[in-house]
Amino acid sequence: MDESFLHNCLFFTTNRLSRAITKMAEEQFAPTGLTPMYGYLIRLVIGNPGIAQKELAEKLYITASTLTRFIDKLEGKQLVERKVQGKTVLVYPTEKGKQLEGAIRGASANFKKQYEALIGSEEAAQLSALQERISEKLEKQ
Repeated sequence: MDESFLHNCLFFTTNRLSRAITKMAEEQFAPTGLTPMYGYLIRLVIGNPGIAQKELAEKLYITASTLTRFIDKLEGKQLVERKVQGKTVLVYPTEKGKQLEGAIRGASANFKKQYEALIGSEEAAQLSALQERISEKLEKQ
């Protein structure tokens, strides 16, 4: 059976890359007790205290309902808190959440060092830029 189509299929190759990158990121973020997505979410909240939930969802490229579940979980861990202002829900870091900032930044830096060591910093930067441009084109359709 000819399986060469798998190596020229954007769906297959993108998912393969995603699984490899996710595994690496999860390993680096494990010491924080958070998944990479939760870590990046908290990092955004710490950098933008009082950020609107809608804006957070847009920045993370996730649906509002997915973000609500993530924030529910982080509230349960007392890392963020929500405050309602009119029709807008604002998200703030708690003191406990702020204390994780160094560990989250460290995990993120270690993750970047790890993949750059494997593929090179120039290629990593080019790949990220290319994926960003392609994602924007595909999302416009």
